[in-house]
Amino acid sequence: MKTNLLDFDLDGLVAWCQAQGEKKFRAVQLFRWIHQKGVADFSAMTDLAQSLRQTLLDKAEVRALPVLSRHDSADGTIKWMFDVGQGNAIETVFIPEADRGTLCVSSQAGCAVGCPFCSTGAQGFSRNLSTAEILAQLWFAETTLRQALGTDERVISNVVMMGMGEPLQNYNALVPALQTMLDDHAYGLSRRRVTVSTSGVVPMIERLSHDCPVALAVSLHAPDDALRDRLVPLNLKYPLAELLQACRDYLAFAPRDFITFEYCMLEGVNDSDAHAQALVALVRPPLSEPLPCKFNLIPFNPFPASGLLRSSSERVKAFAAVLSSAGIVTTVRKTRGDDIAAACGQLAGDVQDRTDVAGRRAKTIQIHA
Repeated sequence: MKTNLLDFDLDGLVAWCQAQGEKKFRAVQLFRWIHQKGVADFSAMTDLAQSLRQTLLDKAEVRALPVLSRHDSADGTIKWMFDVGQGNAIETVFIPEADRGTLCVSSQAGCAVGCPFCSTGAQGFSRNLSTAEILAQLWFAETTLRQALGTDERVISNVVMMGMGEPLQNYNALVPALQTMLDDHAYGLSRRRVTVSTSGVVPMIERLSHDCPVALAVSLHAPDDALRDRLVPLNLKYPLAELLQACRDYLAFAPRDFITFEYCMLEGVNDSDAHAQALVALVRPPLSEPLPCKFNLIPFNPFPASGLLRSSSERVKAFAAVLSSAGIVTTVRKTRGDDIAAACGQLAGDVQDRTDVAGRRAKTIQIHA
């Protein structure tokens, strides 16, 4: 099988090219053709030596993911479903705004964390995506959108690893993908504009701070361990005290001077004023330094298997008011693409669940304890 060059960050591509007897600058040229210009046809890479182009034709390819479907929302959001083989499909979402274009990228086929308010987790987990499969989502979306708009200017300014899967449980494939997103010879994205969202894989948060510090978002969803154990099962392994310390430590390396906490608003579960007051105490403990953070309150997007309800807009506003009155920056995420099931928590794709379905059902978490 030919080597998919989307699997390499620049260092990886340099090593591959040197193994073919080529100099480093040829790898840089090739990297620019692939990622800056979105070119997959080696014969069109006119400043490469003919001998290198022939080597590329013989040994390599830029292999995008097959598109199974595309859905366009009334609000301009676009969702693509990609085939990643073995009966698995993933979803990627582009969200256009006046001052930015954000791509929501998947890192796994399914998800092993199993948060009960997330449609992806309800399917279980099949496998990690490769670096090429992660980058192929950005490569395809950027080249497709440029062609549609008739522009050579960058369309995607922000990438959020908030699609299907827990990115930090696919660390070895994630980091080269992030490094390519940031590389000035590729997409040249700012570290502030690339966000990894995690449910709290504490050891990998520490590794990311040294290997590739980008903006960090943490799926919090509860102010105490008892409730978070039920909403985010990973909390059983990495409880809140460990998670918050990891967040504090990450700030020394982060491109932003705060951590974003995501909080899905579930009616009657985690949305009372008492919950909000407990969150204030959590990030602003009386005898310690406050944890620099902002809260992003996310209206729950219901799906049949969840058995959960969205908090009313009045309850969300009241909850936000408690946080804001304590001096914590708080926003309410605007729901985008919900008419095409592209909103937060709705990405389901089509996953051949490799987990123990019977076992998962036996361990179904009771939310309304």
